[in-house]
Amino acid sequence: MTTTKIAFLGTGLMGAPMARRLLGAGFAVTVWNRDHSKAEALIADGATVAATPVEAAKGAAVLFTMLTNGGAVTEVLFGSGVAEALEPGAVVVDNSSISPAVARDHAAKLAERGIHHIDAPVSGGVVGAAAGTLAIMAGGEAAVIDSIKEVLAPLGRVTHVGPSGTGQLAKLGNQQIVAVTIGAVAEAMLLVEAGGGSREAFRAAIRGGFAESRILELHGQRMIDRNFEPGGTSRNQLKDLDTILDTARSLSLSLPLTEAVRAEFADFVASGGAEKDHSGLLLHLEEKNAHGKV
Repeated sequence: MTTTKIAFLGTGLMGAPMARRLLGAGFAVTVWNRDHSKAEALIADGATVAATPVEAAKGAAVLFTMLTNGGAVTEVLFGSGVAEALEPGAVVVDNSSISPAVARDHAAKLAERGIHHIDAPVSGGVVGAAAGTLAIMAGGEAAVIDSIKEVLAPLGRVTHVGPSGTGQLAKLGNQQIVAVTIGAVAEAMLLVEAGGGSREAFRAAIRGGFAESRILELHGQRMIDRNFEPGGTSRNQLKDLDTILDTARSLSLSLPLTEAVRAEFADFVASGGAEKDHSGLLLHLEEKNAHGKV
């Protein structure tokens, strides 16, 4: 077992398999989750469970956060006392998907205490988290990222995008592409089937061509199988789209495709699809067409 003590706060769909990867690599990992049962499920993998975030943070050289949104990260770091519990020189790695502005604010506040911060959202879903093949988009100081490369290695491939906040910007760009592509694949399947074709045959026919993507490969299959158990929820996809558009407005950008797909996800979430996989947008588009809402 390595001597680097790690705290992992947030052991939900993504956090739990990420913590297991760290445990499997021999790190001592203390975990905390608001729903304690989700943290306790990691005891069998060798994790120590903390009753509070502060308890998990004490003595940690590297602290990971994988939480729902920026407000949750702010509360845990600065409301619950985690920042005070960390020692100078510790590194906070925020894998949550939050606003770039909030990430920069967290970095500045932690720096006042001599604590390093990396905003490092991830892409690859639950499958990538379990396999250790996540794409990790890191914003912050290159030297700090390099100093914990052995800790990050079991989780996936790390790319230093730029200064604080740019990891979150890269994740927002990723989520734009994911959301718009999910919408495009779903609409294409509707079009082909409405004209008498097979969704499954259509997907097979275009694999390997210019339309090939991980979305077509994985979510296209989900749409065929009608398996919408969440890897990534539609609620979180909508949250990311809202953050994207807020950020775009702050940069005086107009993103019409993102705005259109955001409207469809908002309708899907409002009609009961919040906890379905984001590929479940297909269900909303099917319902919309079945009732002539065009």
